[in-house]
Amino acid sequence: MLPQENAVLLSFINMKLRDGYQSLDDLCGDLEADRAEIEEKLSSFGYVYDGQSNRFVPRL
Repeated sequence: MLPQENAVLLSFINMKLRDGYQSLDDLCGDLEADRAEIEEKLSSFGYVYDGQSNRFVPRL
């Protein structure tokens, strides 16, 4: 179960990406999470996934 609050979700996802996953696809596969849903939720909060740095960053 992923956190529902945006700031907590952002922190959780970025921590997981940093500590144990090579990509957002790897994380979503392992946690059986919907990538589009995560990206949509964090996008509405002002963040986008940056594959090069493997984390969610503020949208410019």
